[in-house]
Amino acid sequence: MKNDWLWWRDGIIYQIYPRSFADSNGDGIGDLPGITSRLDYLADLGVDAIWLSPIYPSPDADFGYDVSDYYAIDPRFGTLDDFDALIQAAHERGIHVILDMVFNHTSDQHPKFIQSRSSRENPYHDWYFWRDPLPGGAPPNNWASVFGGGGWEYDPHLKQYYFHMFVRQQPDLNWRSSAVRQAVLNVMRYWLEKGVDGFRLDVFNAYFKDEQLQNNPPKPGIRPFDMQKHIHDIDQPEMLPLLSEMRALLDGYPERYFIGETFLSGAEKAAFYTGPDRLHAAFNFDFLKNRWSARGFQQTIHRWETLLGPDRYPNYVLNNHDTPRSATRYTWSEDDQRLKLLAVMLLTLRGTPFMYYGEEIGMRDISLRRDQILDPVGKRYYPFHKGRDGCRAPMQWTDMPNAGFSSAAPWLPIHPDYTQRNVAAQTADDASLLNFYKKVIALRRKHPALHRGTYLPIAGTPFQSMAYLRQHGKDHVMVALNFSDRPADLHLGSAFWGHWKPLLSSIAGENQIEAGNLHLRPLEACLFQEVNK
Repeated sequence: MKNDWLWWRDGIIYQIYPRSFADSNGDGIGDLPGITSRLDYLADLGVDAIWLSPIYPSPDADFGYDVSDYYAIDPRFGTLDDFDALIQAAHERGIHVILDMVFNHTSDQHPKFIQSRSSRENPYHDWYFWRDPLPGGAPPNNWASVFGGGGWEYDPHLKQYYFHMFVRQQPDLNWRSSAVRQAVLNVMRYWLEKGVDGFRLDVFNAYFKDEQLQNNPPKPGIRPFDMQKHIHDIDQPEMLPLLSEMRALLDGYPERYFIGETFLSGAEKAAFYTGPDRLHAAFNFDFLKNRWSARGFQQTIHRWETLLGPDRYPNYVLNNHDTPRSATRYTWSEDDQRLKLLAVMLLTLRGTPFMYYGEEIGMRDISLRRDQILDPVGKRYYPFHKGRDGCRAPMQWTDMPNAGFSSAAPWLPIHPDYTQRNVAAQTADDASLLNFYKKVIALRRKHPALHRGTYLPIAGTPFQSMAYLRQHGKDHVMVALNFSDRPADLHLGSAFWGHWKPLLSSIAGENQIEAGNLHLRPLEACLFQEVNK
């Protein structure tokens, strides 16, 4: 098994929001040395890779997703030497490192954009979407910004507009420029040479825009952005040749990984962008958007499996830096029973599981007053949308002041439950969510069926329950999940009259399959291995 282990396919990827993970220098902002200091924790947890949200210099109009220099580290996070030390220390522990790459746009403080707006004759003018006004001075078309209002910003010096899909300080790059294309490939090559193991492409399918800048057709919605069918500002056909070129670059290095954030589009487009000469994987957020429903999750899994087929590998995610945490979405108390069930589901499906820092201890979103909100989305749309700060609060390490995250006041408030909900407390409690995650992860690594096996849903399970088989060679593992607050009886049939050994239950006390029947307790998740096969 060891020789056949492929980290991104068989392992677990753990997303870190760097400014919120661990602060080493007491300025209230997490940094690279802080991450390095916590690598032993991650190795003990059992993850195989860390994905770092942007660490490049940035004016922070969108908290790092407005990059002003792709070849450097933001001084708030450390130095290039700190990054090299992180890479070395991670690799020594068998942990791979994935970088977030923001190539749809740059910061308006990026040197190339500053030069592009200096004059129409500047050689970098073509790097961005500069366009003349329509007669009467109107913007070139009706394209809108995700973060509110129109997508075109007027520059009185040039007497032209530039396009920004996101905030106005994030001008979109013109990917039809061969110079832009080459510059981005050079950035990727630079980080690959530094030992980076892969990239997550931010909103990759928005890179290309319609060459004729045609208006998007209207549709019902509330915000200007939602009132358009986005057929001309995303998902253009030129994306496929670019992905092939990028994939060829990555394939020149051993075991590199390439995943994209599919912007707006659903599962079909995510599957479309994956393949041998495309992305290794693309995020399908349908899984994350499910309500608390066994049938809903089951249908999402079936659809994703069907779209990808046996030759492409799925990925699953329940949390990230843009979405309220699963503990906030699915629970209304400090009880973690639902979160244990979700842990089993996430870590035992066919595919690469992505975890988000603090998910393993059940961190909840923080609540903020309006004057505490930092996220531009929350600032603009409060109270209808309170922004994404809630899921970005500092990691809760201990019950000490500032949760052991920093010796100074942190950049965002700590959740008040940190005195009870923290890594130290859960490490000491064998029944904790953290130790349950460790047990499931250990089983995933031990059993080829769980990290390499086929996925076979078991039909006929009661409402609000689901069960499936994972099979690889002679290793057969069954997973059963009861989403209900009531008991559920699974009549599995004659195929389950053999001997099934209990591996793990999310509820104290061993469960058994007897004569093809399994009694699930409320909110129970359990795993069984077939023996004497």
